Amino acid sequence: MTGPPLVRCAITLLGAPGAAAPPPGVAPAPWRAALAEDVADLLAGLANVQGAVAVIPADLELAARLIWPGTPVFTVDVARPVAALNAAAEAGYTEAAVIAADAPDIPALHIGKLFRGLGSHLVAAAPAAGGGLVGLAARLPVPQWLVDADPGLDDATVAGLRAAAPGPRAVAESPSWHRLRVPTDVHLLDPDLEGWEATRALLS
Repeated sequence: MTGPPLVRCAITLLGAPGAAAPPPGVAPAPWRAALAEDVADLLAGLANVQGAVAVIPADLELAARLIWPGTPVFTVDVARPVAALNAAAEAGYTEAAVIAADAPDIPALHIGKLFRGLGSHLVAAAPAAGGGLVGLAARLPVPQWLVDADPGLDDATVAGLRAAAPGPRAVAESPSWHRLRVPTDVHLLDPDLEGWEATRALLS
């Protein structure tokens, strides 16, 4: 017997090629793929949440190499959170979280807290160390004010989202986490944390 359909979706959003600069000695394409694979693997293992990936058409082949069979792949025109959230809404989900593909060691607890924020808010956002967001979640369909704001994970802030919202209580702030955007960010990885196997293998 199968259980009821999942209503929550956690989406790995593949950013533009070259957005995550690798450390010395690591080629850009394998680095980008390893980071995204680790995020996708984490989301695929969450309880009561459907893992998915959102990619532009040029990245469909890459996405196919990263995911487990049966994982939904949302093709979007632009690699932005609202596009991924809209795709999840069209697929029938009632809540979705979009996670940056350059946060390979983000703990599952952080994803859970994004969804928990939706219990009392329309939107939840997790800041990224150094600026931007590491994750953005929303009740679906996407609130129109969020569609109009069209925030990007690289430049959005919780304060900016609250300014765009009808009221500050529309947006919950979740715990922050780091992203690997420049070569020196590799030092943020904690070898004692579980997961991020693809990134770990590439670095070793």
